[in-house]
Amino acid sequence: MIYIGLTGWGDHPDVYSEVTAARDKLFDYSGHFPVVEVDTSFYAIPSIATVEKWCKDTPANFRFVVKAYQGMTGHLRDELPYETRNDMFNAFRECVQVFQKHGKLAMILVQFPPWFDCQGKNVQYIRYVKKQLASFPIAIEFRNQSWYSEKMKEKTVQFLKESELIHTVCDEPQAGSGSVPFVPIATHDKVLVRIHGRNIHGWRNIGHAENWRKVRFLYDYNQEELKAMSEHFLYLEQQAKEVYVLFNNNSGGHAAKNAKMMQQILQIQFDGLAPKQMNMFD
Repeated sequence: MIYIGLTGWGDHPDVYSEVTAARDKLFDYSGHFPVVEVDTSFYAIPSIATVEKWCKDTPANFRFVVKAYQGMTGHLRDELPYETRNDMFNAFRECVQVFQKHGKLAMILVQFPPWFDCQGKNVQYIRYVKKQLASFPIAIEFRNQSWYSEKMKEKTVQFLKESELIHTVCDEPQAGSGSVPFVPIATHDKVLVRIHGRNIHGWRNIGHAENWRKVRFLYDYNQEELKAMSEHFLYLEQQAKEVYVLFNNNSGGHAAKNAKMMQQILQIQFDGLAPKQMNMFD
């Protein structure tokens, strides 16, 4: 099964009306897509009450990909707002257990920073994260090209398989060591695909502006690009039981449109979605 969704639900006007209140956007979103990435958990671990509401607001078969908190992935270096690393992981586990309790956890996404390169100490840290989150499915996203070098690619894939970790396949600009190639290989019975766009200029030249994200993920895939990508998704479907595809190219509001185009190309009809008040795509 191929599940298609977006990263976040708060900034996609195509899937809710202009008058939809912020508290109702997730419900409206779940009328269009069966999965979403919780990207806010990267910046702060959500409260139990908040997660309970998200689970309550979505259909029974809706799934969440929960992005790991930035302190767990090395983005904060050692400046953690917790007394200990164990306290941080405990807080995150308590949050994710709520999704799991409701049967709505697709996986945890552990996205490492561009400076997290392929070396022994980082392999050991991945093992540490795996141990800390042992009762959950974990997807690993690398952002350093060294993991996929000619010398290390096969070893990286084998390591993920042996560790029972989900491989995150990325479509993104090829802009040096801080980007990774598109490697459509599954290492688990689930595989995650994140679609970041192909804006190579924005990827390289984010500058110092506070809205760097709007520059980096500004890209609108055309029909030909999506059709070519869909062949890879079908190939991944042969390798894994569940393929999760998340569009992250939303700087210009293109993610929802591209996701709908991909759904049409693959001729997928999602069942069990929330009722729509109005269909923005008809």
